[in-house]
Amino acid sequence: MKTLINIALSQYGTTEKVASMHNPVIVNYFKEIGYDWVKDDEMAWCSAFANWVALKANKKGSGKLNARSWLRVGKKVIRPVVGDVVVFWRESKNSWKGHVGFFIGYSEDRKQIYCLGGNQSNQVNIKAYPAYRLLGFRRLAL
Repeated sequence: MKTLINIALSQYGTTEKVASMHNPVIVNYFKEIGYDWVKDDEMAWCSAFANWVALKANKKGSGKLNARSWLRVGKKVIRPVVGDVVVFWRESKNSWKGHVGFFIGYSEDRKQIYCLGGNQSNQVNIKAYPAYRLLGFRRLAL
């Protein structure tokens, strides 16, 4: 069985298309998780990507397109391991907006959290996020 992180890594570099072109790979993430009405890569897709990865790994995802929905999936963990879900806030801690991806590790000073996710600068990649924006870590169940 492939792990979450291996499945996510297999998509590394998948990038949105410019203007009216849309990447069919990203559109397919939505389709395979049950959102076939999404026909472009303009909609925020970090949660769609995380749900697609969970589906391919036979894990239960959030089933929703909002990042913060992942705070109610799996089991809360304090000490994450590579591949655990990580959820951040966007704009403000009290906003409904967020970002979700898969934990890679901390920076040496622990002020940054490296995350492998979709829709990070419009692509699947590994990016550092400020640790103060962390909402939580989750470990997915079967």
